[in-house]
Amino acid sequence: MRISSTAISGDHIPANLQPVVNALCDTARELAVIIAKGPLGQSLGHEVGENSDGDGQKALDVLADDMFLAKLCNANIRWYASEEQEDVISLDREGRYALAIDPLDGSSNIDVNVSIGTIFSIYEAHGEANESFLRPASEQIAAGYIIYGPQTGLAITFGAGTQFYLLNPDSNRFELVDPSIRVSDSSTEYAINASNYRHWDKPIRAYIDDCIAGSEGPRSEEFNMRWVASLVAETHRILSRGGVFLYPSDSRSGYASGRLRMVYECAPIAFLIEQAGGKATDGTMPIMQQSASSLHARTSFVFGSPDNVSRIADYFSLSEQEVSALFNSRGLFRA
Repeated sequence: MRISSTAISGDHIPANLQPVVNALCDTARELAVIIAKGPLGQSLGHEVGENSDGDGQKALDVLADDMFLAKLCNANIRWYASEEQEDVISLDREGRYALAIDPLDGSSNIDVNVSIGTIFSIYEAHGEANESFLRPASEQIAAGYIIYGPQTGLAITFGAGTQFYLLNPDSNRFELVDPSIRVSDSSTEYAINASNYRHWDKPIRAYIDDCIAGSEGPRSEEFNMRWVASLVAETHRILSRGGVFLYPSDSRSGYASGRLRMVYECAPIAFLIEQAGGKATDGTMPIMQQSASSLHARTSFVFGSPDNVSRIADYFSLSEQEVSALFNSRGLFRA
């Protein structure tokens, strides 16, 4: 295998962001090798502790965080905020950018060989650490994910469309595959953890009931459900062939504001999806218009094909009588 010192072709990347993106991709190609080796290299899926929110940390979570942190020290990054760290870390006092990262998304899938990934977001740095990240998602200047699966890929946006790259195993370099990937306008696929049905609010239950009813219900067509438990894998499928993802708030303790983190997961995925022609909301309001209240604040999250996301928002405008009705008498979709 020929080794390239530059981890990604820079032709479609803004010159000022090339050092950051190259550092991310350089780490990703090293991480991809470690993931591919699995237990032949080291134990990756065992728990080594908890993060600040009490979520279990896998060995690979911590390793990935350490690897990205080390590479980004020389990439013009002023502030580094990680889902695996309680507080923001100062890297370069003269650095221009603030980078938020979920170093290893979907770590529950490590031992079962299902696609996992890295999610990142870049802002212009402010003078104070937290204010660099607790700001409207619309102020992001770049965001993306890296997926580690049968292929290792990068989806990224700089605010002018969404690009997709693949790591070429021959050159060991990320190469452009699609300069402007697009999400389909609508789809008959939805992704949600249906085991939580009894905890959802009525509008979400009503939407899923109508999908399950299929051709016999008000939608008059069949739907398929998907659930991978890896946000990167779900996002990649939706970018590739459309669909909608739902992780709503629910009645369980700790889930009243949803479960996914605004800074590390929802804001970057929302930016990426909207630049590909999709939509991203908390169920009703656009994520890109919102700000996190704290570094690890959570939110409900719905994103994907725009027609599907808009339709879900419509369910929240139904009257109590309609949202509680049997599917065949719900007024929203009667011809």
